[in-house]
Amino acid sequence: MYTTIAEFIQEWNQEAASTQKVMDTLTDASLQQQVSPNGRTLGRIAWHITTSIPELFSQFGIKMDMVKNSDTVPSSAKEIAESFRKVSADTVEAVKQQWTDESLKQVQNAFGRDFPNAAILSLLIKHIIHHRGQMTVLMRQAGLQVPGVYGPSKEEWSKLGMELPKI
Repeated sequence: MYTTIAEFIQEWNQEAASTQKVMDTLTDASLQQQVSPNGRTLGRIAWHITTSIPELFSQFGIKMDMVKNSDTVPSSAKEIAESFRKVSADTVEAVKQQWTDESLKQVQNAFGRDFPNAAILSLLIKHIIHHRGQMTVLMRQAGLQVPGVYGPSKEEWSKLGMELPKI
């Protein structure tokens, strides 16, 4: 759990950069890749990540501009990626300006349970990580190369001069 806003921002920036790499890899055609016949599309998940950030932060007292037309998934992968880039930067500024290290100790109800704000920030990052993982599976199904996040992806091993691990 974070004890300072700087700790949160450091982790946010790392996770947002990894998510941005994934967002920047999407193509317009890949946005239609579905989890299942009645499931979310890759585009819907990417848009959910993007639009949920200001929505969730606002529930916990951090004022941010909401993403316009958040109910409608854009048909442009570039638009989604650029929107995520803006929301990510806005998040850093909003948290810096509106909360302090002391604010992290304050307790709020989140998802039916009481959490200190530091834990809420951690949950919000984990929410992005969870959906980013879903995206990478759908990206493979859509024929896209997945960028490495916590290490090299399958395609990046050879670029590093390494043999692929045995499957």
